[in-house]
Amino acid sequence: MDRFKLTRNIAITGISANIVLMIIKLVIGFVSNSRSMIADGFNSAGDVFASVMTYAGNKIASKPEDKQHPYGHGKAEYIFSMIISFSLLVVSYKSLSGSVSSIIQKNVFNFSWWLVAVAVATILIKTCLFLYTRHAGRREDNLLIIANSEDHRNDILITLSTLLSIIFGVYNIYWLDGIVGIGISLWIAYTGIRIFLSSYNVLMDTTIDKVMEEKIINIISLVEGVDHIDSISAKPVGVNYILIVKVSVHGDMSVNSSHTVAARIKHNLKTLKNVSDVVVHVNPV
Repeated sequence: MDRFKLTRNIAITGISANIVLMIIKLVIGFVSNSRSMIADGFNSAGDVFASVMTYAGNKIASKPEDKQHPYGHGKAEYIFSMIISFSLLVVSYKSLSGSVSSIIQKNVFNFSWWLVAVAVATILIKTCLFLYTRHAGRREDNLLIIANSEDHRNDILITLSTLLSIIFGVYNIYWLDGIVGIGISLWIAYTGIRIFLSSYNVLMDTTIDKVMEEKIINIISLVEGVDHIDSISAKPVGVNYILIVKVSVHGDMSVNSSHTVAARIKHNLKTLKNVSDVVVHVNPV
C-alpha cells in the first residue's frame, strides 16, 4: 500500500472513531455537567476536523505533477496541517473559557458511571489508533499521519486526566474538574502550535538540517574531480527536497568531463531518502 492510500485509510478510520467519541462525550458531559468531559468532547470535535483535513490534504497531495505544478502537490500536506493547527487553537480557546467559567461559578457535576465508561473506552480506542498511526507515520515520514499520531497520544493523556477528575468528583472535590479542563485546553493549544511550526518551516522553505548536510558533503567529496564544494541548499517540495549544489572543478577540465562530474554527483545524491531531484552547477577553479 502506498503512502497516499495509507493516509486516506487512516483519515477515514479517524473520522469514524472520533465522530462516535465526540457524540458520546458531549452528550454524557452535558448531561452530567462535567467540564472536563465536555472539554474532552470538544477535543474530539477538533479530532474529527483534523481527520477530515488529513483526508483532503492527502487527496490533493497525491495528485501527480502537471504543467502548473511541475514538482507535484506535496505541499498540500503542510497547508492542511497548518489548517489543523488553527482549528486546534480555536477548540482550545472554547474549552478554556468554559473551564475558567465553571471554576468562577463553582459549578459541580453529577457523578455517573457512564463518565467512567466513556473515559475508559476512549483510552482503549485511542491507544490502538496511536500505536497504528505512530508506526505508519514513522515508516512513511508523513507529517499528516504523524500529526494524527500525536493527536491520538494527546487524547490518551487528556482522557486520563478527565478520568482522574471524575474519580475525585466522587469525593466531592469538584474544583479539580475545572482545573483539568484548563489543563486539557492548554495541551490542545500546545499541540496546535507544534503542528503550526512544523508546517510553517516547510512552507517557508527551511533548508536541510546539519545531519543531512553532512551526509551530502561526504557523498560529494567522494566524487572524483571535485576540487571543493561552494554551496548546498535545498527547496522542500512536500515531504521531498530539491537539492541545489554548486561545486568547483579544475579550470583545465573539459566541459564534457565537468558534466560527467555533475552527473555522478546527481546520481549519488538521488539515492538519499526524500531527495526528488538534484541541480548541480559546476564552477572552474
